[in-house]
Amino acid sequence: MWLDRYSRKIVGWDVRETMPEDLVSKALRRALVVRRPPAGLVVHSAQSSQYTATHFKDLVAKQGALQSMSRRDNCYDNAHAES
Repeated sequence: MWLDRYSRKIVGWDVRETMPEDLVSKALRRALVVRRPPAGLVVHSAQSSQYTATHFKDLVAKQGALQSMSRRDNCYDNAHAES
């Protein structure tokens, strides 16, 4: 799921039994349709393989967004979305 930190609302999500690479991309596309953010959006995520995949990175770049990832072994970086 993708959380809009400004409004504190969930704006994109996808639910499946597994977490394939395209799961986070589909959820992000939903969020982008809902919010229509301007270029410069910061997309923050963990460092798992779904977020480091070329397809996801290309989606972020195509939107003119900047990708930000949590630090390794720092569980507090993504606490807003996980709480």
